[in-house]
Amino acid sequence: MRKNFGSKSWFYPLPVLIIGTYGEDGTANAMNAAWGGLYDADKVVLCLSGGHKTTRNIKFKGAFTVSFADAANVIPADYVGIVSANSEPEKLKKSGFHVHRSEYVDAPVIDELPVALECRLIKVNEDGNIIGQIVNVSADESVLGADGSIDFAKFRPISFEPVHNGYHVMGERVGNAFKDGGKLK
Repeated sequence: MRKNFGSKSWFYPLPVLIIGTYGEDGTANAMNAAWGGLYDADKVVLCLSGGHKTTRNIKFKGAFTVSFADAANVIPADYVGIVSANSEPEKLKKSGFHVHRSEYVDAPVIDELPVALECRLIKVNEDGNIIGQIVNVSADESVLGADGSIDFAKFRPISFEPVHNGYHVMGERVGNAFKDGGKLK
């Protein structure tokens, strides 16, 4: 038996994306955004309202970074989502995050978050969604495995659970993509 809940924004999993930008004055900013994802193999989409400082920064600079929040940084990741840079100019400093300038786009990379997509703005579509081209993926060596690529177990990204407003660690491997379904052929 199923229970119906009507129309809800209960989409699983929702990544916890931390969007990094520079403002007109060069000040770094970060924002927590759960509504975003891949738009194509090499593009991202962010669903951000026009009132966010992050949205204005992206339009002004034409660039942004998307870092994935992890278990080690839940508190600062949540902070940059509940405090607006429109009212708190020291938001990033108060979060405890530190940044360095991307080598590829005019946007900050957050040092504490081990994986980042460095993106160039392609367009803002008719719905106001931000579409960006991924020009580089950077990862801290602390989350790399023996094969030199990202090791999901070391990375420990979190997801947002919208029904009870929780953050959860992702990580247990339960299968092999593009392989396990072949058993049914």
